[in-house]
Amino acid sequence: MVTSTDDANPVEHRQRSSAASFLGQPIGLSTIFATDALERFSYYSARALLVLFLTAPLVDSGTKADGGPGMGLDKADAVAIYGAFTGLVYLTPLAGGWLADRIFGARLTVLAGTLTIAVGYVLMATGQVHSFALGLVVLAVGIGLFKGNIAAMVGMLYSPTDTRRDSGYTYFYMSVNLGSFTGPLIGGWVAVQHGWRAGFLVSAVAMVVTIGVYLVGRRLLAGVGGRPKTPASRKDRASFGALVIGAVAFALALSALWSVSNGRSVLFNLANSIPLLIVAVAVIYFVFLFRNPVLTVRERKHLRAFLLIFIAAVAFWLVEEQAGSTLNLFAQNVTDRGIGSWVMPSEWLQSVNPLLSVVFAPVFAWLWTRMADRAPNLPLKFAIALVGVGLSFWLLVIPMAAYDTNGTKAAISWLFTVYLLQTWAEILLSPTGLSASTRLAPAGKAASMVALWYLGLSLGSTLGGQVARFTIDAGVRTFWVSGAIAIVFGIAMFLLRRVVQRLMDG
Repeated sequence: MVTSTDDANPVEHRQRSSAASFLGQPIGLSTIFATDALERFSYYSARALLVLFLTAPLVDSGTKADGGPGMGLDKADAVAIYGAFTGLVYLTPLAGGWLADRIFGARLTVLAGTLTIAVGYVLMATGQVHSFALGLVVLAVGIGLFKGNIAAMVGMLYSPTDTRRDSGYTYFYMSVNLGSFTGPLIGGWVAVQHGWRAGFLVSAVAMVVTIGVYLVGRRLLAGVGGRPKTPASRKDRASFGALVIGAVAFALALSALWSVSNGRSVLFNLANSIPLLIVAVAVIYFVFLFRNPVLTVRERKHLRAFLLIFIAAVAFWLVEEQAGSTLNLFAQNVTDRGIGSWVMPSEWLQSVNPLLSVVFAPVFAWLWTRMADRAPNLPLKFAIALVGVGLSFWLLVIPMAAYDTNGTKAAISWLFTVYLLQTWAEILLSPTGLSASTRLAPAGKAASMVALWYLGLSLGSTLGGQVARFTIDAGVRTFWVSGAIAIVFGIAMFLLRRVVQRLMDG
């Protein structure tokens, strides 16, 4: 059990929660806010470049606006690799959460994550195929150490009954979007002016700054995310190591088998094996959670509620996480980005969603506080979010069909409208689900449950990559299929809203 999880000393919780010195929240939130904003800056800067770099021609076209030569992959391979990478990014927090809960504590694990992430971006900045691929893997490991644990530390600032918890997570969500708004703008501009390698180097420099900010601000996190009171035994550590090695071996073996059958490299086939690995991990993880003999009846009900929330979240992220792949390519190839003689970098449109989130997140936080008990409950928020994100993709069928028919470029307002709908949907779902993951966590499992929440994002991301892979060359089909999946699950969540709420109430 981590010393500062939600089931720690309630007196300590009240003391921390009473120190409302940052936006009406505990002072430690300021360090978490700044650290996470900078890390998200680096990630979303690189994410905005990834698919465009992968699909850029191997030979420089001579057009300054395209960032120079890239990997020369076709769109189907690029979106599959993107989906596998983003899926891996949100899979690794499972291991990071266990390391925090059982060995190092969240505070130290977050520091290790920032250092590892910086190394990953340096490797990517080389632009060479093998070092770039290694950089993606190292980056995914670093984010696994960082992401779930820094989010769990937000929950550790509050007592279980502190009504500011949801607002605190909404501010945390705003820090994510502050970083993800500025990242594509700066990274995209640097890539256009100086090439893809320089664009990825921006992320590396940002992570060096992140490390410094976190080291300076750690004093404000005293008592939060410290060493576990009951660390893992030697047997538990050996079992954990065996599981990690087994997962890596499974992915590599499956990739090697596919390489024999299709003649492609193991590197390319990893994009196909990672989705199966993530599905297997999700099933195994939930089985182990439910088979835990020390769970109380209330905790088992909470886990059943979380399972339904998890499935709904997977459907949501299947659509939402295509922003960096399907929507990025739509912006690059289908959208008219010209303003007079100037053409806006397509990467900049990746900043629209986070900009809208920065604008609307505090509005929603204020609204939930204002409405108090009259606010919609979690199942209803999820249902609305799923239908909304599904409709956003269906909306793009109109301009995509026109482009396929006669080559008419889409007005930029189409993407702005889509991002507005997706922003509102994400604000309804993401901070609420993240908050619920700590509130529904069994005793001593706060960081691991947050990591499990991100596993839903992982599964949705990688499945979205596979949906896009098989439909992206068929015009409107990606938007029809992805949108339909989200809407169907939204209707299901609406019909099950009372069941989910009863399970959450225990």
